[in-house]
Amino acid sequence: MPGAVVGAPKLLLRLEGLAIAMGAVFLYARLGGSWALFALLLLAPDLTFFAYLFSPRAGAAVYDAAHTTLGPLGVLAAAAWLGSPLGEHIALIFLAHIGFDRALAYGLKYPSAFGDTHLGRIGRQA
Repeated sequence: MPGAVVGAPKLLLRLEGLAIAMGAVFLYARLGGSWALFALLLLAPDLTFFAYLFSPRAGAAVYDAAHTTLGPLGVLAAAAWLGSPLGEHIALIFLAHIGFDRALAYGLKYPSAFGDTHLGRIGRQA
């Protein structure tokens, strides 16, 4: 698929995702986060799938906005600065989700179709 990462760079991006996930879970545990909250919110970013009901372009934009590390890292920094443990916990849960997705090769979406990602095609068409 044009525009998809392949070979060693793809492996490195997947390993990086795994490292992000493991680091987020480790920090979450160190900060004493609730595992019930973790279980409740771990798949919350995937609710963005519903944007695909409007169009692939809208779906990709909303999905990508919720699956980039920029938002959770910003929330984590702000929560740490403001002394908000709940904010830190939520940011780490979202980072864990994103990391697990990347480790499993679920990449950011292209507007052409849900299965077209920066880490290659996913789903039945792969």
